[in-house]
Amino acid sequence: MAYLIDTDIIIYSLKGNETVNKNFLLNKNIPKSISVITYGELVYGARKSQHVEKNVATVKRVSELFPVIELNKEIIEIFGEIKAKLEILGTRIEDMDLLIGSTALYLNQVLVTNNEAHFSKIPDLKIENWTKL
Repeated sequence: MAYLIDTDIIIYSLKGNETVNKNFLLNKNIPKSISVITYGELVYGARKSQHVEKNVATVKRVSELFPVIELNKEIIEIFGEIKAKLEILGTRIEDMDLLIGSTALYLNQVLVTNNEAHFSKIPDLKIENWTKL
């Protein structure tokens, strides 16, 4: 088993959320990575913040601690398949979230997120919420 860490969990950890950080410690020996989409969302947040240099440095450090998973053709194929299925059902989720979820499915990893409402719409996606013990 391995974990793909969603953007919100990284942000909770950086802000010192005790439960999230405790879960990181409890799972310290399990491989973890982030999607290139999460990396982009973190860069965006850092660039629009009041402390750009400090926050950009923090984001770069995050990318050193967690491998950044690039998108590939297979992930995009999963994305397209799931997006079409969801739209037929009348369900939509944001493309960025769907790309993160598709990455977790491709890698057969558990997605760690607090955004259960969106990600639970993706069939067969395994989710853990580290804001809860």
